[in-house]
Amino acid sequence: MIVGITGGIGSGKSTIARALAARGFDVYDCDREAKRIIAENKDVQQQIIALLGPEAFTTPLAPSLEERAGGEVSYNTAYVASRVFAEPELLARLNAIVHPAVKADILQRFPFSPSERGTGGVLFIESAILYEAGLDELCNRIIIVEAPEEVRLARTIARDYRGEDTPEHINKVRARIRAQKNSAGLSDPRRDVLTILNDGTRSVSDLAETILAFIA
Repeated sequence: MIVGITGGIGSGKSTIARALAARGFDVYDCDREAKRIIAENKDVQQQIIALLGPEAFTTPLAPSLEERAGGEVSYNTAYVASRVFAEPELLARLNAIVHPAVKADILQRFPFSPSERGTGGVLFIESAILYEAGLDELCNRIIIVEAPEEVRLARTIARDYRGEDTPEHINKVRARIRAQKNSAGLSDPRRDVLTILNDGTRSVSDLAETILAFIA
């Protein structure tokens, strides 16, 4: 069984995913794994260079990666973000490179045989853009983690700005919250969807138990 875990920034989905991993379940963190794929996959790197230029990586690149004089590629996230978030079409094209690579990596690393996966034959896929990336198509069940905006705001400022709730930081986080799309496909009859509220009134362990009961 493959279970998707999704939710907006500050919803606490990563904390819940870590609690499940601590219990022995396989958890695929799409954000972390996408960064690994970009750092390791030469084909993905070349496609990104073709789209955004050699500045997409902090190390100057020769015409082909093979012609470089060694060293690891370092993704220039600041440059890439400045380009793609100013041009939505570029973001869509970048996603069209990275999302299929992530999906292929999941299929390669986790065969669809329950006996070949972790605890109980369950794989959790954690992604803020589960639907946008098409990863929902892999899932038998989906968990949507929600929290009030003020809770999400406080969590994100604590994580990204060391708790410095200046007006600038607050405005930046609110913009990120509102820029995220609402989860789609909630009425899709092909699978079960559970929405859980993670507002701090229930422990992470309790929420994990609710998820495990849902997928049992």
